Amino acid sequence: MTKKELQRQKREEFIEENGIICLENVSKTYSKGAPALNNVSLSIRPGEFVFIVGDSGSGKSTLIKLLLRELTASGGSVYVMGQDLRKMSHRKVPQFRRNLGVVFQDFRLLKNINVYENVAFAQRIVETPVKEMRRNVPAILATVGLAGKYKSRPSELSGGEQQRVALARALVNKPSILLADEPTGNLDINNTWEIMQLLEEINAAGTTVLVVTHNMEIVNAMRRRVITLKKGVIVSDEEEGGYTDED
Repeated sequence: MTKKELQRQKREEFIEENGIICLENVSKTYSKGAPALNNVSLSIRPGEFVFIVGDSGSGKSTLIKLLLRELTASGGSVYVMGQDLRKMSHRKVPQFRRNLGVVFQDFRLLKNINVYENVAFAQRIVETPVKEMRRNVPAILATVGLAGKYKSRPSELSGGEQQRVALARALVNKPSILLADEPTGNLDINNTWEIMQLLEEINAAGTTVLVVTHNMEIVNAMRRRVITLKKGVIVSDEEEGGYTDED
């Protein structure tokens, strides 16, 4: 067995035992004030669909940034796909992020290029051969219901369509994990439910989905696992949970 094969086997064994996302006694303190996260431990299994909820300032954004390795923890350990992010060198971060899909509230599309090129951009970053790209991009656009919009610019699309493009871009490289940070925050109710249905379909196909949201209605209706943060600590973690207002 080669060194790479041995490393892969160890990561797979770690994920099976500890989860595809695993935080052990994680704290994050900025230069001033109370910790943004304080001794947080959690485990998310491969293939789960999990909501992260809590008021502004509860630590949700800090958690996402730790999982993306935009920040490093002040204490404890953060493991994603079996890799210890605190020990990861900066040069390995881009390779690590290739296995993550990320969707934000504000879409973050490139305004001066069309839908096809926005999605293809993610493929070019990982140096996907052009022949494969020409198969992959139309296929993922069809999956999110935008097969006929590939020539359109973002400015020509509705908010819901723009978020579908963002989803296609996040998924085109077939990530193991999809992180969705307030993915419906700028959408009306109809587009909100369409995006959530897409996220459920993506999860059903095997992708681990983590959704940060303030939307009480969708959390209560979908009855998935719900982790609630308050002032940097986990105050509840419930299977088939709901949105709980903590006093």
